[in-house]
Amino acid sequence: MDVKVGCEDASRIIETRALVDTGATLTVIPESMARELGLKVTGRSKVETGVGVIEMNRSRAYVEIMGRSDIVPVLISNIDKVLIGVTTLEILELEVDPLTGKLKERTLLLYTLNSY
Repeated sequence: MDVKVGCEDASRIIETRALVDTGATLTVIPESMARELGLKVTGRSKVETGVGVIEMNRSRAYVEIMGRSDIVPVLISNIDKVLIGVTTLEILELEVDPLTGKLKERTLLLYTLNSY
């Protein structure tokens, strides 16, 4: 799918193709893209992968999908693809339609005992 990834103030944006990874918590971007956008490392996270637990740098980036955008937490990796994680989808109020495999709009959830 087509996405836009940028620095937090969206002054630098890269249009690219990405894969949705419903098994990934956070969105993953390549180190080269993070450098080009000038993203600052904000911390490190332990990440469970198919080869075990590794530590990865974290940052925050502007992500736009289907006209919806926000600043989201991202992991910086040595892979050469952008992977969109489920947290980004939830923040952008999107989900994967299990019948078509395409993204669709979703409603945010809020459970409370009191009515507003």
